[in-house]
Amino acid sequence: MKVFPEDLLYSREHIWVRVDTDMATLGITDYAQEALGEVLSIELPEADIYVERDETFGSIESTKAVVDLIASVSGTIVSVNEDINDDIGIINSDPHDTGWLIVIEMDDLSQLDDLLDAAGYQDFIMQQESE
Repeated sequence: MKVFPEDLLYSREHIWVRVDTDMATLGITDYAQEALGEVLSIELPEADIYVERDETFGSIESTKAVVDLIASVSGTIVSVNEDINDDIGIINSDPHDTGWLIVIEMDDLSQLDDLLDAAGYQDFIMQQESE
């Protein structure tokens, strides 16, 4: 069963965004982790790196594929979830909470306008699955 928390925004690249003033926490969506299957490894950048929206900030390897992680917003990475290195399974078991990936200090809040709310993301998924 797919979960779409209402307090998050979503990209069409299956990244969720939790906003707190100018800070954006990013992770992969429940839909993405379900589609990937068991996550085997993840490659994330270091803190203090600048990322551009729509650019790759890392990659994730699962039993089914290796996929790029695409930044939903631009800004400087201020935190990386080090707990993932100790327990990669949290991406599958708790993708919207303890399975977060990075925190970005955004430099353009208007980029949030391009993201989907929970209902919009659910509609996007349903449209993708029907194609």
